[in-house]
Amino acid sequence: MGQAILVLGESGTGKSTSIRNLNPETTGIFNVASKRLPFRQKFQYVLNDATYTDIISEIRNGVQPVYIIDDSQYLMAFDMFHCAKEKGFEKFTDIAMNFYAVLRAAQKAPENTIVYFLHHSELDSNNRTKAKTIGKMLDDKLNVEGMFPIVLQTLLDDAGYHFITNGYANSPAKTPMGMFEEQLIPNDLQKVDTVIREYWDMPAI
Repeated sequence: MGQAILVLGESGTGKSTSIRNLNPETTGIFNVASKRLPFRQKFQYVLNDATYTDIISEIRNGVQPVYIIDDSQYLMAFDMFHCAKEKGFEKFTDIAMNFYAVLRAAQKAPENTIVYFLHHSELDSNNRTKAKTIGKMLDDKLNVEGMFPIVLQTLLDDAGYHFITNGYANSPAKTPMGMFEEQLIPNDLQKVDTVIREYWDMPAI
């Protein structure tokens, strides 16, 4: 089975920048919002305006060992705009089910495939960081963060850009015991990917 990893953070805190050191030849990028990547490195496999169908189909084929969905919350946002004039609550169910289908596709991807969901965050009623969603179904019935074995959260401070790995204030960040020794690590998905593959005995790329 594949692995789905969640990277949470506010805009401008280093989610897309963390892609910069990944191998362009083994990384597929689903550029949902068709925005320019914030670095000079060129990637060969970039799909702009990526849709649910595009992502699910590509992940099932598992051509690349690493996939990036940047920014995954826009899948829901664009879905919402598409059906904004529809009345009733069914549209919220459809939005939730479409996003759930992508999550499940990532989990069922070919062996040794890792899919990174780069996702905007928001604060809940308890001032705790969570994945940004639309409607209540994903929050109340699913819990997006609970679908991922690893949740990294971006942190920007005077020292630069970081990933939170676990146990930090109101952060939902979590990683398996012993995977990362430090609570804060550089926002470098290549280094993260290497550690994950070593920890789970996945082939290095």
